[in-house]
Amino acid sequence: MKFFGVMLVVALAFASCKKDDDSSEDTTTPTNTPKVIFKFVFDEDQERLDNFGNPSTVPAGHAAQTPVFNKISAHYLEMIQNQLTQLGEGEVLYKAPETTAGGDNAIDFDQSILVGENEAFLQVPISAIDPGTYTFLRASLAYQNYDIDFTTNILGTDYDLTGTLASFVGFNTYITDYTVNTSSLVVNDDKLQGYWGFEASVLGSNYLTSGQAPAGATTVPNPLFATSPIPAGSCVVTGEFQEPLVIIGNETSDIVVILSLSCNQSFEWVDGNANGKYEPSLGENVVDMGLRGLVPYVE
Repeated sequence: MKFFGVMLVVALAFASCKKDDDSSEDTTTPTNTPKVIFKFVFDEDQERLDNFGNPSTVPAGHAAQTPVFNKISAHYLEMIQNQLTQLGEGEVLYKAPETTAGGDNAIDFDQSILVGENEAFLQVPISAIDPGTYTFLRASLAYQNYDIDFTTNILGTDYDLTGTLASFVGFNTYITDYTVNTSSLVVNDDKLQGYWGFEASVLGSNYLTSGQAPAGATTVPNPLFATSPIPAGSCVVTGEFQEPLVIIGNETSDIVVILSLSCNQSFEWVDGNANGKYEPSLGENVVDMGLRGLVPYVE
């Protein structure tokens, strides 16, 4: 197993969107060096799983919807050989910068890499990866930004609208400030898994608020829970490659790995009036923002 300290530089250089909007270029890896390139896609039809990798339905008293993703960020990527490989003992490809500026150890959101669908999140030289056969991939997700539908009642009239939600699903995140859609919230503190900010325009007025999902409520599918558990609150989603990824070491061209994430009803709330609509003005609480499964494959 290797840990790529240099890969942070590579990752930051190729990120298509960073919070600090740094446009620096990578000078450590020649452009003609074969690489494994990692990208995210969001699949609304992919199976909706629970924490143990089993098919999951929406609990009674709750409702859920499939959001439309704008951006995502991950805290950790690791490829593993088999179901017995423990967390950290595989091929660790990336770990995001952390800080204790808020008191406890936390992901440093100011240095997080934010990408959209099919944008390169990470590029790793194949020569830096141990040759072998990799059957699973772990991705610790950290941040999601997506659009959701909601309903609000104004003077007796229901309005069905769309707003933007920024959700922090990493174990702990230090946030100075962040932009939800067009407006920013100042935090300057740590936020545990499940913190979120919501922004919408309601009849010409901007609405901006934030909240916290219950501790332990974020779904993190891990079909290897029996043989290779993950720490509570870590948001390390585990998925099996459609076909094992074989790294020989003498590849002459890039390999593109797609991390297909299930967003199938991944935004879940307590549905107080059982109408299936998210109504934050009625105090309906967000309970789960965890993605519902990971299927990695070679493009």
